[in-house]
Amino acid sequence: MTDILPSYLQGSWWTPDGSADAAPVRDASTGAVVARVSTAGIDLPGALAYARTTGQRSLGAMTFHQRAVVLKQLAAALTARKEELYDLSQSAGSTRRDSLADIDGGIGVLFTYSSKGRRELPNAHVYLDGAVEPLSKDGSFLGRHVYTRLPGVAVQINAFNFPMWGALEKFAPAFLAGVPSIVKPATPTAYVAEAWVRMLVETGLLPDGSLQLVTGGVPGLFDLLRLGDLVGFTGSAATAERLRAATPDGVRFTSETDSINASVLGPDAGAGTPEFDAYVRQLFTELTAKAGQKCTAIRRAVVPRGSAEAVVAALRERIAERVVVGDPRAEGVTMGPLVSLAQRDEVLRSVAALQDAGGTVLLGSLDAPDVTRADGSVGPAPEGAFLTPLLIGFGDAAPDAVHEVEAFGPVSSLLTYDSVAQAADLVARGGGSLVTSVATHDPAVAGELLSRIGAYNGRVLFLDRDDAGTSTGHGAPVPHLVHGGPGRAGGGEELGGIRAVLHHMQRTAVQGSPAMLTALTGVWHEGATAHAGGRHPFRKSLAELAIGDQVASASREVTLDDIETFARFTGDTFYAHTDEAAAAANPFFPGRVAHGYLLVSWAAGLFVDPEPGPVLANYGLENLRFVTPVSPGDAIRVTLTAKQITPRETDEYGEVRWDAVIRNQHDDLVASYDVLTLVAKAPAPA
Repeated sequence: MTDILPSYLQGSWWTPDGSADAAPVRDASTGAVVARVSTAGIDLPGALAYARTTGQRSLGAMTFHQRAVVLKQLAAALTARKEELYDLSQSAGSTRRDSLADIDGGIGVLFTYSSKGRRELPNAHVYLDGAVEPLSKDGSFLGRHVYTRLPGVAVQINAFNFPMWGALEKFAPAFLAGVPSIVKPATPTAYVAEAWVRMLVETGLLPDGSLQLVTGGVPGLFDLLRLGDLVGFTGSAATAERLRAATPDGVRFTSETDSINASVLGPDAGAGTPEFDAYVRQLFTELTAKAGQKCTAIRRAVVPRGSAEAVVAALRERIAERVVVGDPRAEGVTMGPLVSLAQRDEVLRSVAALQDAGGTVLLGSLDAPDVTRADGSVGPAPEGAFLTPLLIGFGDAAPDAVHEVEAFGPVSSLLTYDSVAQAADLVARGGGSLVTSVATHDPAVAGELLSRIGAYNGRVLFLDRDDAGTSTGHGAPVPHLVHGGPGRAGGGEELGGIRAVLHHMQRTAVQGSPAMLTALTGVWHEGATAHAGGRHPFRKSLAELAIGDQVASASREVTLDDIETFARFTGDTFYAHTDEAAAAANPFFPGRVAHGYLLVSWAAGLFVDPEPGPVLANYGLENLRFVTPVSPGDAIRVTLTAKQITPRETDEYGEVRWDAVIRNQHDDLVASYDVLTLVAKAPAPA
């Protein structure tokens, strides 16, 4: 594969005419040319216009749930072909373990966002944020915060170390939000990005214009961006600042950049404890996985002064037992090369800077190692970008360089501390990190460190004997949680569940009448038109039910005997229901009152239609609030209104959210809540 890699633009594959300026991409182990990269003559204005028109139109026609279903289908398609991606990734120096993190991790992001989209977002085009804000006494003027998708394109500039996971973590939330993506991979691993994009294109599942790929430079791109566009960047802090400065006003810019992540061994986690063992295992993993080329890798191992020698000895033993450096194609190799000779040389320059600042090599060597070649032989590989794992010690010192210089490879520095406060100060000197981990079983140590270092980290992992076997690890971001960090780490949030989706949307305060807000949001608001009378709403399928369909019940009197019977039957003999004097002494009750759950149970009996029909199940209540106590002799009635209808894309039923309001004989609000039911999409056959 030595041809120029094509780009995928405006719905078709494009390759530049000339090849004179094409940059060669070499195998990390052998130096052989794998591919060439060029974008000479590329039509970037056309690509942006295609995304803003065709891409916006095709994605905008879909609901959140429809997009989520496509993400699942795309994930399944990549799963079926991931062995091809594993093989290709070996040219980048990735072992199978490394490829699992990148390839399976990327596929997992698609699956996760598909699931979260269907569970946490409505089957609609608008997302509601927070509750209704009443803006008038009579309820005729309301406010509501809503999210709508941005009208532009998400430009995603990715790093070389995770050509699949790093790209899909940006693509998935943008796609779910309904914003088209232009993906720009890093040149050293662009051939992996081209492969997974080609696989997705070949499925025929991608909506037109939703994904484009630029394999090469993007000259002048930032001059073409405008309000409504976004830029997501992963790479060096220096490049991020340069791109941020070039980003036009109004264009959202987020970055995930190099950070000097730390891992703290707690003062309680001495040698022989489960926490010590877990700490060493984790440090080893972060030092060797992807040959240390991870933005989340541990760069500073912060340990109690008395534990430093034990940590070095345990790490040395583990490296000797488990590390085999070589070509990932060779059997038994556990750590491959860096992505390129240029990257290896950059790491060595950074190590030299750490040495100049007083660092000493405690483990490993700066010399080119003998490695296992693809044919199984062992010896020098001058064309390969190989290094052994390196641990740099600083004794009692902690110079600025160790908190500022990142050797982006299999390199960590060892720092010592005498107090928890000093350990926290060392973490903070990194200037903002993606993640810090802490190995401790002492909640007091964990609490003090969190209070001191939380503001300097996007994520903090506490590792102990209880979670060591199940933890995803220091360097493994998950799509459910924020992946990003303050300060030097860039200030972005690559992942973060639905938060990342909302990053691609605009929150707007919408004001209007109940009827108008109902029409705009697809959610019924009290005061909007309701349709009472006629056929009971429970007799209607989703195809027949409408927002605002309502049933208003008859009244039912509550007696003291009812309250006492419910107390005996349930065992809920709380004094407010059983002791008149104690209840009357309570400032919230006039005397004995009915159980709230008795009222909710009776309300169900008042509004339910009992015959089999479209309503398949009641699966919960939400937002239940008891407002006015009900005394013996009071009467209650309930009004139930179809509030929101959410069909499920892959099932023959959907969810209906009902607005339930219980009032007494004085029309006082007794209780309010949402009833959730599962309802068939179509009427039962006659």
